[in-house]
Amino acid sequence: MLDMCVNQGAGLQSIALQAAPRVIAMASHGDQRGELPLLWNLCSTLVGFGYPVAVLDATTVESSDNPGLMQLLDDACWQSDESNGPLPWSVIPAALGLQRLGTQTSGHGLPMDPLGGLFQNFGVVVIYAHAEVLTLLLPGSGIEPLLTVSPVKMSSVTAYQALKKMLLNARLRPTVATITIGGSSKTLMAGHSPIKKLQECAMTFLDYRLDALAVRAMPSQEFPSEDMNRLALRLLENAMPLHRNHFVGSH
Repeated sequence: MLDMCVNQGAGLQSIALQAAPRVIAMASHGDQRGELPLLWNLCSTLVGFGYPVAVLDATTVESSDNPGLMQLLDDACWQSDESNGPLPWSVIPAALGLQRLGTQTSGHGLPMDPLGGLFQNFGVVVIYAHAEVLTLLLPGSGIEPLLTVSPVKMSSVTAYQALKKMLLNARLRPTVATITIGGSSKTLMAGHSPIKKLQECAMTFLDYRLDALAVRAMPSQEFPSEDMNRLALRLLENAMPLHRNHFVGSH
């Protein structure tokens, strides 16, 4: 799955890219039945826009049998059996690597700066992580992490907890999307829906007015919906460019 190699050859290949990859984020708050279908649809939409996508999945831990970001940060190198070029869409275990980046001390720059030398062959890097990790990685980045609310029981509660952490601990203002299987946007945003409850809690307890996008996430459909296109463009507008920096590994 990891179809990249951190070496001089990869650096030369990145010269062909016209722009630095852009970083977006999605907050995980325990509602993976709602989050994952939307994440996969988002990645498919971005690939449809022409962006090769790397998902740094902080809900999955790297290991020797399942290498990921930690091994990349340690200057490890893999060769794919199928191809030497980047895949249109790669999911990379990243729990340990992102935790390291978020907790290491640095006199300058952002915690994500070391990623600049690793993902130049991708157009978009999606960080999928819990709010606690995002607050360590993204302060001052301008990124608006995607926060989802689904019809799943307790989704609005766990989404509120993630929203509170991101707002108070890192001043991150999420892009909020309410997920549904069908129906019109007006129908979705009306009544006492989970997103309505989240909006009321945000105003009451955080004095924060929360706007939300209604997204019809249908994994079986052949083409991305207009909702998904709108959401992807919104996230790209607030993405952070990931410029190449001098990368120093641990060896």
